[in-house]
Amino acid sequence: MSSTPPPKAPNTPDVPALQPGFRLEPVASFEQQVTGVAVSRDGRVFVNFPRWEKDVAVSVAELMPDGTLKPYPDAGWNAYRNIAPQPLDQTFVCVQSVTVDPQGFLWILDPAAPGNEFNKPGGIKLLKVDLATDQVVQAIHFGDDTVPQGSYLNDVRVTPDGRHAFITDSGQIGALLVVDLASGTPRRVLHGHPSTQPDPAVVVHADGHELRKTDGRPTVFSADGIALDHAGQYLYWQALTGKTLFRLPVARLTDAALPEDDLAAAIETVGESGVADGLWMDAEGRIYVTSPEDNALKRREPDGSMVLVVRDSRLRWPDSLAEGPDGTIYVTSSHIQDMAQYHQGGGARTASYELWKVVAA
Repeated sequence: MSSTPPPKAPNTPDVPALQPGFRLEPVASFEQQVTGVAVSRDGRVFVNFPRWEKDVAVSVAELMPDGTLKPYPDAGWNAYRNIAPQPLDQTFVCVQSVTVDPQGFLWILDPAAPGNEFNKPGGIKLLKVDLATDQVVQAIHFGDDTVPQGSYLNDVRVTPDGRHAFITDSGQIGALLVVDLASGTPRRVLHGHPSTQPDPAVVVHADGHELRKTDGRPTVFSADGIALDHAGQYLYWQALTGKTLFRLPVARLTDAALPEDDLAAAIETVGESGVADGLWMDAEGRIYVTSPEDNALKRREPDGSMVLVVRDSRLRWPDSLAEGPDGTIYVTSSHIQDMAQYHQGGGARTASYELWKVVAA
């Protein structure tokens, strides 16, 4: 059931309603704060729960048909606890996102920064899981040369040929990471470049008000949402505290010999999409954009126009996106505006965290 939208934030572009309309359909609800979602070719659904405000019993789980959560890929990887730390390289510390690549592998990104603060050296990793065997088949670890203190690895996409992964860093100094998956070697690019940094002219709003921490500091996140076209030709990204979508040819990003200045010169400004968290590009070249300022999911058409897919008051901070084998779009709501850091009296959440899918109304 949709309701009256909140007051329009100044960072939110006007978009016409999409006809025919769509609506949200609940898939699952959780007591833990959920961010990432991934869906496999055969419809298996995976979610992850970061350690932001409190410890979690499960970091990555498969959502079973009966609605229960199965620790994934097994209990051992989910054994880390704040009060009983396990080996950082063999357990999930603070998982931020999951995605299924075009070849059908599940990727798990662990920035290892509980509370979205200091990262734990030795725990920052990207894991590849074979869904046929439910086994981790590759683990890529990051040092402070590519992920310095103050970083927060946010989201990941993998090229159709499985040769490269791209990661956004939404931390203190934004950047993109390019990972050669054959060698497991990461590179940090566009560190501090304006396209990966928060836009100083943007103040994030939620529920019609400026979203500021209890000490008055604004909400500031660097490069966050990321999308890759189905041909693997262009990578798209955007800072959460921003409104502009950028892209680069994948061929430029994967050229390790290309000077940084030449890489920066190849950046294209795609257009404005408003404050956005998650991005997803479908096979038709349409980019789905989560819009936390107005509880909405929007879509950028190939001609550059923006359309409203769904707006619903229950979609509190639409976060990450995934696409099912039938084209169904899944979206998590992480309720970031309800976190304790934004409320003098503590957290304001009154409902569960949710996973939704978008269906025709």
